[in-house]
Amino acid sequence: MKQLEQILERLIQSEVEFVVVGGFAAMAHGSPLITQDVDICLRPSGGNWMRLQDALDGLHPVHRMTPDKRALELTVEFCRALKSLYLDTSWGQLDCLSEVDGVGDYEKIVTDSEELELPFGLCRVMSLDALIQSKEAIARPKDILALTHLKAIREAKD
Repeated sequence: MKQLEQILERLIQSEVEFVVVGGFAAMAHGSPLITQDVDICLRPSGGNWMRLQDALDGLHPVHRMTPDKRALELTVEFCRALKSLYLDTSWGQLDCLSEVDGVGDYEKIVTDSEELELPFGLCRVMSLDALIQSKEAIARPKDILALTHLKAIREAKD
């Protein structure tokens, strides 16, 4: 878990524009479920993708969804059409999305997020309501389980 936090810390230090979504966002809101990766919604601009690549320097990022596990080597031209990256790094998995099912694109995610002070720094995290909305839309078994916890957290806050 510590190494996943360190990935986020690197992104913050490199001024990557992102919002934490998925399991890490659920944990930030108080979910007891542990995640095995970091999911972020990233502003889909060439400069931002390049800052992401710089932040991961030395962590040996590779494209997780390619059979040959190609090394991450972005160019500004390639970034123009880029929507998502699913990466393995020496510190763990990082999924970079430009939109989240059930909620919308980066601009919508930023609107439905809040700034939180986390152990590794100040960053934007998807709001509890938006997180519930996305988990309902995705509806994988692990998302259904997470929904139980997230809805209980929301009820306790009301």
